[in-house]
Amino acid sequence: MSENNVLKGNGDKGFSRRDFVKYLLAGSSVSIAGLSKLNASIYQSITDLNQKYIQDEAPDGVYWDAIREKFMFQDGLVMMNNGTVGPMPKTVFNTLIKTFKVQATSPVHTYTYIPRQKEEIRSRIAAFINASPDEVAVVRNTTEGMNFVANGLDLKPGDEVLLSSMEHPGGTHPWKIKEARCGIKVTEVPIGLPPKSVDEFVGSFKKAITPKTRVISVSHTVYISGLISPLKELSQMAHEKGLLVAADSAHGMGMLDLDIKELGVDFLATSPYKWLGAPTGVGVFYVRKEAQDQLWPTITTSGWDRPTARKYETLGQRADALIIALGEAVNFQNYIGKVRIEQRIKSLAGYFKQELKKIPGAKLHTSEDPYISGGLTAFSIKGVEPRDIVDYVRQKYNIVIRTVGRTDRGTYGCRVSTHYYINHREIDQLLEGIRKIAGQRN
Repeated sequence: MSENNVLKGNGDKGFSRRDFVKYLLAGSSVSIAGLSKLNASIYQSITDLNQKYIQDEAPDGVYWDAIREKFMFQDGLVMMNNGTVGPMPKTVFNTLIKTFKVQATSPVHTYTYIPRQKEEIRSRIAAFINASPDEVAVVRNTTEGMNFVANGLDLKPGDEVLLSSMEHPGGTHPWKIKEARCGIKVTEVPIGLPPKSVDEFVGSFKKAITPKTRVISVSHTVYISGLISPLKELSQMAHEKGLLVAADSAHGMGMLDLDIKELGVDFLATSPYKWLGAPTGVGVFYVRKEAQDQLWPTITTSGWDRPTARKYETLGQRADALIIALGEAVNFQNYIGKVRIEQRIKSLAGYFKQELKKIPGAKLHTSEDPYISGGLTAFSIKGVEPRDIVDYVRQKYNIVIRTVGRTDRGTYGCRVSTHYYINHREIDQLLEGIRKIAGQRN
């Protein structure tokens, strides 16, 4: 598609790519009003689609093709690595630009109008994940949230923290540095690739608990293997033993129909710029109300003594446009529906896993059980270097996937993100590329 082609979806009318940029840079209040109208037309078109295709929850078809048109993809790009950073819907981009423009042209709004908007967005986020607004802090990413947990808990020398064997560095190193500084003990609990069941996963942690254990800190959405850890069952077991549970759910918000209360964790951090469509540089940190008196703020200015999770975002002046755009990303997913999105994502992942297994030498690192798997699928092909697969499908089909894991741990392979804007034809192209590489090497 050329730069002059119209940016269109059902209801997105009248802007070429070049005109769109000129429009954003026009410097007039009309631009801001125009962006609001453009967003309204996009949401109206999604409402119309929902009414027309009410039963079209998972298969390819007109509904999902039209939703895909609401994103600002580079021409021909097939993004199957939103598990690292995802694309933004047009409405989110519009809101981001509009808010930056307000700050650039009328800075007074950054300390009058925008703070009120931010509190409304906090409530919107809380409703989206089934939490109280007083349990939600808007931070910068998952790593920051996990650092808040590790640095904010009063642990004594010898106190133990259990981690899984497949944590992200952002979930491991906050505890490692606390171990080095404060003398706590960090213990790694091996988990399967993938675990065979919920009982296997929870049982591994249960066996590892000692009289010194105080915290279980675990990835909810395991970036290496695609596992969705059974937090509900893990939290029930841990709380019966008086332990706190912290969850790195970097991929959870936007991929899953996330319900914090049902999961039962004490702390959870997530990065909505992966699956939700928010801009990079903004994250969400949940602290259960009953656990807040155990967690000290560790970045402070005035407000650190608030009796709510707001005390964990006393960072001074922020990039407010990112937060306002996060609220828009929540809006966008709400218009489609969290349940519908999770069904679509898991349906696509299920199809990919089903077909991948037919390739000689293929090994799934991700469970086929939809209860403990989501939109991340990791795999390896015997005798094939994962980097060769990544490079080949990018060059041949412009499909973006990534390598993940480590050879010495047996986790090295490729990882594929099947977001709802991906379709079966593109998955078939990816499978075709994998078959060709596998056939050349075996």
